Amino acid sequence: MVSAPHEAMHRIFQDHPGLFSGVSEVLGVDFGPLVGVTILPTDLTESRPVERRVDTLLRVETQDGGSYLLAIEAQGKKDPAKPASWTYYLSYLHTKYRLPPVLLVVCQDRATAEWATLPVDIGPPQWPSITLRPLVVGPHNMPVITDAAEVRKDLALATLSLITHGADKDPDVILKAMTTALRETPETIKNPIVELISQGLGNLPAAALWRKLVAVDLSFYKSPLSEEIRDEGRAEGRAEGRAEGRAEDILFILELRGIAVSEDVRGRITGCDNTETLLGWLARALTTPSAEGLFSDE
Repeated sequence: MVSAPHEAMHRIFQDHPGLFSGVSEVLGVDFGPLVGVTILPTDLTESRPVERRVDTLLRVETQDGGSYLLAIEAQGKKDPAKPASWTYYLSYLHTKYRLPPVLLVVCQDRATAEWATLPVDIGPPQWPSITLRPLVVGPHNMPVITDAAEVRKDLALATLSLITHGADKDPDVILKAMTTALRETPETIKNPIVELISQGLGNLPAAALWRKLVAVDLSFYKSPLSEEIRDEGRAEGRAEGRAEGRAEDILFILELRGIAVSEDVRGRITGCDNTETLLGWLARALTTPSAEGLFSDE
């Protein structure tokens, strides 16, 4: 039950809203004169469930017997709404677990990482009640590891470094150091790392290079990514074979019909890798009066 002193200590501000001006003067914080006050509902309970999820949440036990919560968020771009969400996460976690929470934000984009690093004050500028200060890792502060021996010392750190630097202009040296290090790594460790890097690079240009390096340098891997790459290679090989065969058939038919083929036309036919286009040219090769007539409707 709420005590009378408890009630009086806050109720006086409802009855005399201007009191805060005098209190702030006593505290030495200038909020300026009040020109209006509205009493709002005091019930802060959520009126309906709102789904809020942190990307990863870990409880960490320290050597000295302490504990803290590590909330990890992956951030792909600047989002003005995120600081409010992050502040809510930390407040909720502290209330629920009664442990100090730490927020770690991981970024691939340098501008996003630098934005996320900035402290965010919650409250008026004269006296912020909460200051959000996430730890941030990204291309602005993660080391660029280009030596295979350094990669082997800490594969997890090297993997995160590679992912955060995935958008760099010249990632080939970083990727090559990783594949070199993984050659001597047990399969139970290296296969998940191969998959993590592929997932982490997403649609970045470096992803295509990574897949090629896995296919060439790590072709003995039995990971899903390696199998996928080998399947793609076999499919590409079959497609290339079909294209070459159709190009040869077109030239053979034109030769049998006594139709001259210029170097430009020959190069266009042999340089085409679209099997459907080649099939159309093959049909026209049977009736066209000239080699250039293959492309008459283009």
